[in-house]
Amino acid sequence: MMGIRIVMAAAIAAALLFMGAGNYFYNFAIRRSKKEFMEKNTDLADLPGKPWEDRSSWMEAQPYETLRMTSKDGIQLTGYYLAAPSPTNNLVILVHGYTGKGKDMACFAELYREQFGYHVFMPDLRGHGESGGNYIGFGWHDRCDVLRWIDMMLERHGPQVKIVLHGVSMGGGTVLMTSGESLPDQVKCIVSDCAYSSVKDILSYQLKQMFKLPAFPLIHVTSLICKFRANYFFGEASAIEQVKKTKKPVLFIHGGKDDFVPTFMMYPLYAACSSEKRMFLVPDAGHGNAYWTDVDGYKEQVQEFVRKYVQIQGPMNV
Repeated sequence: MMGIRIVMAAAIAAALLFMGAGNYFYNFAIRRSKKEFMEKNTDLADLPGKPWEDRSSWMEAQPYETLRMTSKDGIQLTGYYLAAPSPTNNLVILVHGYTGKGKDMACFAELYREQFGYHVFMPDLRGHGESGGNYIGFGWHDRCDVLRWIDMMLERHGPQVKIVLHGVSMGGGTVLMTSGESLPDQVKCIVSDCAYSSVKDILSYQLKQMFKLPAFPLIHVTSLICKFRANYFFGEASAIEQVKKTKKPVLFIHGGKDDFVPTFMMYPLYAACSSEKRMFLVPDAGHGNAYWTDVDGYKEQVQEFVRKYVQIQGPMNV
């Protein structure tokens, strides 16, 4: 009898310990809060090549429009729309990364607007920027929000609009997760830069990188907590499973020296993709830095890819 009590007490203590650890990790990675560890993470240190250039001054000088929408589950969302300099039916939706905001995509907005002649829309994902939400969705719930933004762009521009989805890091994961949904014909192609294969995979990787801990059982406990607090399991938030279903062409981009979302995650994503696809690896680029490491190569790859699937009105000068 005493032995049974000891075993039960040990089991309860272990459960409480893991629940406490799971809550800590949820708050650390998923709950909306300032993520100071991002500023100290050595995997995000600049590697050879040009670092991300601050284009906020360019962005704020543009006549952009702030748009607002309510998500399917009642969260107030915000985004920024910038009309093309000349009439066109082409539009890009640019999706930012973890702890970022829509305007962080200003360098890509400048590329698409000034050189490709596109309309540009940049949403703040839930839990980021001016959008509501008390958690980070890692692209899973965000995919539904992107679908609603697409509907808004269709209402604004009509059925003749041609849409490209382009995301970086968590934004890359978001557009891949969106790719597996029922997308309108107006979405012509997808550009995913340094995406992770799934939420479970990237959090398991970071748990080992940052805390030197194995995935089991902490990831599983945290996933259960996430389901209660943010209404999704880590396992269901899979870019790999979504690209298996996609019918849209996808350009996969990654840096060869990415240790934050490791380069090896690109290959199973590419292999799983069921549609037309292309891969572009920038060997010397760290995380999210492929563009500035090889500006000309990045522009050329994106230009060729979108030109193949989007009818360009007039020349694209890169």
